[in-house]
Amino acid sequence: MVERLSGGWASSDGVRRCMQANKGRDTRPEMRLRSAVHALGLRYRTSTRPLAAIRRTADLVFSGAKVAVFVDGCFWHGCPDHHTKAKANAQFWSEKVERTRARDLETNRLLTEAGWQVIRIWEHEQTEVAAALVAAAVRERSLRRRR
Repeated sequence: MVERLSGGWASSDGVRRCMQANKGRDTRPEMRLRSAVHALGLRYRTSTRPLAAIRRTADLVFSGAKVAVFVDGCFWHGCPDHHTKAKANAQFWSEKVERTRARDLETNRLLTEAGWQVIRIWEHEQTEVAAALVAAAVRERSLRRRR
């Protein structure tokens, strides 16, 4: 059993400091993708809800084209290629990642049902490839909406 400090979730003070330093937005992978998409001539909103009624925030939102882009971290979202299991407090982190995966699937479903296209990019994916995928989706949906 892991002893909890100050009644919290961290297995040590060092872990607590490290986890508190993690950013929820404006991460390096997200900033690289935003820069690459911007360089392709696309404009977007950042860290916003695609649908006001749903408490889910996308990293890039193209409202006119109804495209929501999420940049998912390998650890937090359980990447099948790069996710590593935590050594300390393993059950807590395993359950947390499973809840995140379930929430991601629900978010995808809710947005798709509302007519949005959801794009999920893993943090390890090549930025230029991801930006091209996003640009193609936005341009395709923008053309379709004009017809």
